Amino acid sequence: MSEEETADDLGVREEPAPAGRASLRDVVAAYVGLTKPRVIELLLLTTVPVMFFAARGIPPLGLVAATVVGGALSAGSASALNCVYDRDIDEQMRRTRRRALPRHIVTPRSALVFGLTLGVLSTVILFVWVNPLSAALSVSANAFYIFVYTMWLKRRTTQNIVWGGAAGCFPALIGWTAVTNELAWPPVICFLIVFFWTPPHTWALAMRYREDYANVAVPMLPVVAPAASVGKQIVLYTWATVAISLVLWPVAGTGWFYPAAAAVLGAVFLVEAHKLWRRAVGTEQLTLINPMRLFHTSNLYLSLLFVAIAIDPLIG
Repeated sequence: MSEEETADDLGVREEPAPAGRASLRDVVAAYVGLTKPRVIELLLLTTVPVMFFAARGIPPLGLVAATVVGGALSAGSASALNCVYDRDIDEQMRRTRRRALPRHIVTPRSALVFGLTLGVLSTVILFVWVNPLSAALSVSANAFYIFVYTMWLKRRTTQNIVWGGAAGCFPALIGWTAVTNELAWPPVICFLIVFFWTPPHTWALAMRYREDYANVAVPMLPVVAPAASVGKQIVLYTWATVAISLVLWPVAGTGWFYPAAAAVLGAVFLVEAHKLWRRAVGTEQLTLINPMRLFHTSNLYLSLLFVAIAIDPLIG
C-alpha cells in the first residue's frame, strides 16, 4: 500500500506552521497525522475482507476487532517511524512539508518514542488476542517497510516502490492467518494482487509530484524516465494485477460473484491505464497526462475488489 497520499488529494486545506507554542489540539492532530490515517484505512481494507474470505462467512467479531486495532497500531507505528527517518526530505517537499515534524510541532525523539510504543502495543495485541503468527507477520511487515524500503531502497533505486511496496501486502496475509492460524495459497494470491497494484498506483502519484521527488534526489521512476516509459510500465503492471486477481477464482474456489466483479473492475482499471499511456506518449505536460485520474481509479479498484472478496462467500 502506498504511503504517498497527500492532503491535497484528500481535500485537506494546508495549514500554516504554528507561530509560537502549539495548542493541545494541534499536538493531538500532529500525533494522529504521524500515523497517516488514510494509509491505515487502505491497509485495513485489505485485511478485514480477507478475514471474511478465510472464514467463508462472518468471522468472530471480537477477533475482527483485535485484528483491526492491532493492525491499525502496527501501520501507525510504521508510518510514524517513516516520518522520523524522512523528516529531512519531508521539509523540502511541497506535498509533505505540512507533516508534524517539518512543522516542528512534534520533536523527532517524541515521534520515535511514539512510533516504537505503537509497535509494541500492536505486537502485544496481535500476539495475545489474535495469534503469534499474525503478530510475527505484522512485525516483519514493519521491519521490511522501515529497514528495506525507507532506509535502503527509497533513495537508491527506481525499483524502490516495486520491492519496497511488498510491506503493504502483508495485511492480506495477516487477515487470513488471524482466522486460520496458517498460511495458504489464497492469501498469497491476495498478497500478489496488492504487490502488482502498488507500482501503477504509486507511479501515477509520483508523476504528479515528480518535481518534489527530483528536488530531494529520490529516484522514483517518473523522475528518471520519460512519461511514455512510465505509462508503459503502468500498463504492464496493471495487466499483471488484473491477471493475478482472476487467478484467485480457481485457486480459492470462489463463487460466481468474485470473478464477475474482478473482470469488470479489471477492465475499468486497464482502460484507464491505457488511456494514461496514450496521453503520455509525446508529452511531459502533467496537465495533459492527468495521472491523478489513474491514481484515484486504482484506489477505487482495490477497494471494490477486496469488498468483492468479502461479499463472495456471503452470497455463495
